[in-house]
Amino acid sequence: MSRASSDLVALFDVDVTGDTLPEPSWNIAPTAPVNLLVDAAPRGADAGGPPVRRLASARWGLIPAWADDPRVGAKAFNARIETAAEKPTFRDAVVSRRAVVPASGYYEWPVAPDGSKAPVLVQLPDDELMLFAALYEWWRDPRAAADDPARWVLSTSILTRPSHAGLAEVHERMPVFVGAELMDDWLDPETEGDDDLLQGISGESLQHAERAVYRPVVEVGVPD
Repeated sequence: MSRASSDLVALFDVDVTGDTLPEPSWNIAPTAPVNLLVDAAPRGADAGGPPVRRLASARWGLIPAWADDPRVGAKAFNARIETAAEKPTFRDAVVSRRAVVPASGYYEWPVAPDGSKAPVLVQLPDDELMLFAALYEWWRDPRAAADDPARWVLSTSILTRPSHAGLAEVHERMPVFVGAELMDDWLDPETEGDDDLLQGISGESLQHAERAVYRPVVEVGVPD
C-alpha cells in the first residue's frame, strides 16, 4: 500500500481509526501489518444504529480465536474462497467478520519458458486502488496480563480464487477483488456470511480481474 492511511480515511468515509496505522510500503510480507477496513456493529447506547467503519492495523496472517500460539497465523495469510466456509480456521470469520484490505498492487513471480522467475507488479489502471476481500479475527494472548493493551491481536487473511483472464498468465490463483459498489454489502456485520455470499463475491471479482494489468519490475519494493 503506497498511500498514506490518512488518504484511506477520507476515501472510504472511515468513522474510527486505530491508534497506530501502517506506514506506506511497496513490499508487505506475511505477518507484517496491513491496513484493514471493517464495519462493526455499534454497541452500548449506539446499539441498533448503522455500522461503524473502522480502519485498523492488522497482522497479515489470521490467528483463529482458539489458537494457542500466534505463529499458526504465519501460514494463514491467504484463504481459498472455495473452502473458507468449511475450514475451522476461517469459518467463524466468514459468518460475521469480513473485511477489505486496500492495496496499490501486488507482486507475482511467473515462471518463464526457461524455468527462471522474474517479478511483475499487478495493478489496476490509473493507480486505482485494489480492494481485496478478507476475513479477520481477534486473538487474545493468554500469556499477557489483563491490563496489557497488546493482549488483543487483530489479524487478517486475504481470500483467493482461481485466476482469471490475463492474471492466469502470472499465477494460478489471484486475490478476490471487491468492487466499491459491493463493498458495503460485503462488510455488513448484520449479513450472515455463508458459501453463497463467498461465491457471489468471487464471481463479481472477475470483472475487476479483467481490468488488471501487469508489468515487469527490476526490484521488488521499489516504486518505478
